Amino acid sequence: MKTLSSGLQTHLQSETTTLATCWKLTRKDTTVLGFTDHDRDLVVSGTTYKASTGFSPTAIASSDSLSVDNLDVEGMLSSGSVTDADIVAGKYDFAEIEVFMVNWNDLTQGTIPLRKGWLGEVTFQHHQFVAEVRGLTQRLSTNIGQVYSPGCRAQFGDSRCQISLAAHTVTGTITSVQNNQIIKDSGRAESAGIFNYGKITFTTGQCQGLSSEIKDYLVGSLTLVTPMPQILTAGDQYSLVKGCDKNFATCKGTYNNAVNFRGEPHVPGMDRMLETAGTRSQW
Repeated sequence: MKTLSSGLQTHLQSETTTLATCWKLTRKDTTVLGFTDHDRDLVVSGTTYKASTGFSPTAIASSDSLSVDNLDVEGMLSSGSVTDADIVAGKYDFAEIEVFMVNWNDLTQGTIPLRKGWLGEVTFQHHQFVAEVRGLTQRLSTNIGQVYSPGCRAQFGDSRCQISLAAHTVTGTITSVQNNQIIKDSGRAESAGIFNYGKITFTTGQCQGLSSEIKDYLVGSLTLVTPMPQILTAGDQYSLVKGCDKNFATCKGTYNNAVNFRGEPHVPGMDRMLETAGTRSQW
């Protein structure tokens, strides 16, 4: 149930209203961005909501069921607010979003809360982005607990894996760039494939602080899963962590860490169980 101030309730009951919609984005790095569909900037509770940003939401509908509410927010990419490079870099992943309305003619009347949640999938094309807003009920569809699987469920180097990432991290410098997805370092002499599924983090250059998973490693050449959002150049430095394909053979043979393997490689899969069931039906 929404609780409104008496002044705002009176305003809503009047013949004409002066309402504006505001969006507040709080990124994981604590950066706060405010936007409004009003024709001038608004300051609400100390946050400035910028106008003329091209933000627009789809229709907002709420129900008393536990189904996930659908809401998309569309906006224009601009150098002063949301950029495609920041989206690709993951700066808006799981950002918290608040959508509310205000009386722009009297901001002291308070707000009308419409939706609060987190950004989900974000896509962009033709200088426009579309962000999915996931509400509180989205968490009810999340799997709680673990199911058995042949592959390891731990993340390489986490508390369950217990591998020391420092012992498997190297540094280097880009010597040439084929494109923003394929880079070369003539100083890398490790055997092919050893950095597959690993992570590279750039420590200098335009991509400083950004990371990417390694798709393929050949001696002296690294192919990233996705192109970096900023230009990579020769001389950019990086740190590189070895990867793990989460197979038991890799855990045992490459890292000697079978005791911490978080999977069930010897449990028969569905194909094996169906095969066994078919055999029994012939008896």
